[in-house]
Amino acid sequence: MVLEALAAASSTASPPSTSNFNLPPPPEDAWSRAYQRLHPRWKSLSHSHLSPIPISISKVNQVDAARLDIEMSAMLKEQLVKVFALMKPGMLFQYEAELDAFLEFLIWRFSIWVDKPTPGISLMNLRYRDERALEVPGKVRTGLEGPGLTVAQKIWYCVATVGGQYMWTRLQSFSAFRRWGDSEQRSLARRAWLLIQRIEGIYKAAAFGNLLIFLYTGRYRNLVERVLRARLVYGSPNMNRAVSFEYMNRQLVWNEFSEMLLLLLPLLNSSTVRNFLSPFSKDKPSSSAEDDSACPICLANPTIPFLALPCQHRYCYYCLRTRCMAAQSFRCSRCSEPVVAMQRHVEGTSTTNLKR
Repeated sequence: MVLEALAAASSTASPPSTSNFNLPPPPEDAWSRAYQRLHPRWKSLSHSHLSPIPISISKVNQVDAARLDIEMSAMLKEQLVKVFALMKPGMLFQYEAELDAFLEFLIWRFSIWVDKPTPGISLMNLRYRDERALEVPGKVRTGLEGPGLTVAQKIWYCVATVGGQYMWTRLQSFSAFRRWGDSEQRSLARRAWLLIQRIEGIYKAAAFGNLLIFLYTGRYRNLVERVLRARLVYGSPNMNRAVSFEYMNRQLVWNEFSEMLLLLLPLLNSSTVRNFLSPFSKDKPSSSAEDDSACPICLANPTIPFLALPCQHRYCYYCLRTRCMAAQSFRCSRCSEPVVAMQRHVEGTSTTNLKR
């Protein structure tokens, strides 16, 4: 602009005359004064055409980040509970709210407070950006530029997510323990209970509305982020979302295998499988040392003893009869011989054979 003004002045200047040589020379700092006077105008004009670049952040990444943070907090809680495993049972139950608040404060202290993302946000290549701050233009604009959270935003984030959640949990447990919601309580406690229920309903409705807006726009997962104007953006524009399907494949295979077992196990005869595997068992010689007087199925003394033919091993009548009816090729549980008939065992008297 300064050059344009000088060019215009030179083009409209009159031809040189003897009177022009009598003008006093400009001061030495004329150029610096003109630059300081025109530089703000030039800067405002050059920045006026820079509109914010609309960017789209994956909603899946943001939801996964929240889920990973919850899993991380649960893992830390599990490890901390193991430290007090040898103490009095149920001791940590009454301090569960304080324990959760302490773990959430630790995660906030070593992530958000020191301008670092939480573990889940870091895994999803995200970071918090202050949407209230003006965008700082650079040589290459990607739409991800912008400063992090301010100190005030960090403190209010801790107050809302750690302190607010702890106070609300304690208030609900205290009101339930004092039975504020009972009709026979005094009017003040009853009104406080109704106020708590109304506040909770309003908050849930607002959270549901925020969820719908988030699914439509992809900004601000919860009410705290929306109030603080703390938006999740990509930490690095050149990093893709790395998805490993190895764990997913293992999980799917195990689920299908477990469902197949649940379907087939009720159809299998346990005694048949045991008899089929008994020749391969290493402790087969020790079976001869067992008590032959006990039924090999129920391991009790037979009330109505019957012999399995032709191996002559004693069984309970009901145990042997049900096994023979369930399996046409039932084998003796002791010697794996096929049972072809049953014979009642009575000491000192003759018995008759019963076909299966």
